[in-house]
Amino acid sequence: MMTGKVPSFSPGSTVSSALPGYVALCLTLQVHRLASAQFTVTGPDHLIITSLGGEAVLPCHLSPRMSAENMEVRWFRSWFSPVVHLYRDGQDQYGEQMLEYRGRTELLKDNITNGSVFLRIRDIRPSDDGQYKCFFQSSVFYEAALLELQVAGLGSDPVISVEGHQDGGIQVVCQSSRWYPAPEAQWRDHRGQLLPSASEKISLEADGLFQTEIVIVITEESNQKVSCCVRNPRLNQERESTIYVAELFFPRVHPSKVALWVILAVLMVLAILMVLGGYCVWRRHRATGPSTRSELPELNTLQITSCRMLESPVT
Repeated sequence: MMTGKVPSFSPGSTVSSALPGYVALCLTLQVHRLASAQFTVTGPDHLIITSLGGEAVLPCHLSPRMSAENMEVRWFRSWFSPVVHLYRDGQDQYGEQMLEYRGRTELLKDNITNGSVFLRIRDIRPSDDGQYKCFFQSSVFYEAALLELQVAGLGSDPVISVEGHQDGGIQVVCQSSRWYPAPEAQWRDHRGQLLPSASEKISLEADGLFQTEIVIVITEESNQKVSCCVRNPRLNQERESTIYVAELFFPRVHPSKVALWVILAVLMVLAILMVLGGYCVWRRHRATGPSTRSELPELNTLQITSCRMLESPVT
């Protein structure tokens, strides 16, 4: 019968002296393997600005370069799930995708073997504005990067209308809609100098876009040619409309009209005084009425007697 020989591990044997070094080597190789599996995830070093209705491409890269074909690549917003887009087990997964991104995302994987992927989002909406997280996970490690997408939209050309007279001048209103984010509106004169506005209002429309309304009162003494400028602060672009208000639209008061108004005012005062005087006489006559009527019979008797004396013959 063959029996195996079990080596004795005496303190002085060669095997016992080599065992700690073997263990140390194994640990070193394991640590090296884990360290080589680690990576960092990087995104662009700048904000990504895209226009409403267009498309945005969000890049993400592994460093050092390595294949991400067998990794999980997850794009999400505030919550880990549901996702904006998910790649796992070598293919795109749509079961956890947010409803508002259905049919609008695509993961570009041409350079996935080098650790680079790009998320394309089509038909950009105001709700797409904000932060995104790009998450990579291998079998032993995971890491993520943060990106920011800014949505911007140029609105309609300003529409200027004259609303009527106010405070000795003419009220002019400027309106523009379909802006994102909220725009900045200003009135300027023909030299480009800012003019004070009477009021300004910004309102949110049903589709998440913004509408602005700005009002100015133009007087005859001020410049009659003004421009309404509405600007998108993200794009540093603006739309402008200009209006010229002719002098004949301003309210004027001629000297002849002033004299006429003065005469009418004097006549009105005199009429009021006459009415008051008549009313006072009527009140006084009413107060003294009875005593006057008691004297009337005596007066009538005297008049009749006098008439008879004149009619009698002279003898």
